Amino acid sequence: MPESTEKVQVRAGREGDLPQLTEIYNHYVTETPITFDTVPFTADQRVEWFRAHPTGGPHRLLVAHALGMPAGADVLGYATSGAFRSKPAYATSVEVSVYCRPGEGGHGLGTLLYTALFASLAGEDVHRAYAGIALPNPASLALHDRFGFRHLGTYAEVGRKFGRYWDVAWYEKDLAP
Repeated sequence: MPESTEKVQVRAGREGDLPQLTEIYNHYVTETPITFDTVPFTADQRVEWFRAHPTGGPHRLLVAHALGMPAGADVLGYATSGAFRSKPAYATSVEVSVYCRPGEGGHGLGTLLYTALFASLAGEDVHRAYAGIALPNPASLALHDRFGFRHLGTYAEVGRKFGRYWDVAWYEKDLAP
């Protein structure tokens, strides 16, 4: 069942959302160090990523959309859980993230998305969730703290983007029942 507020509903992502999801992600690619991708994507280039997040299982894509807005302008943000690493023994661990449309952060959207994401993972065989946060990012740090993530350590100057090096803090959340 989708999570919602009066004006925003969280549901499983649909392939028709892909242009908006790509637009949101590309903002972070071109304008911020939050992702270490450096070249924007087309929606067609993101199809494989989208298909790696089915509606069931531990790898999810949840979309927050504004009720009453026209299709193509309604996606406000999204949350994902995906493979932490590709080796089989990591199957019960997921990496999670939240991306909000520019201007939509700071209004509880990340909280709404993570609440729905972690509720959807509750019945899955998932033991731990991990999040890598490029620093500085006080909003993301606060969100992960709110959901009980604990800081594991920080990779110093692990990525280079916009002509400088960035640190990434790693966080962990226990998802065991």
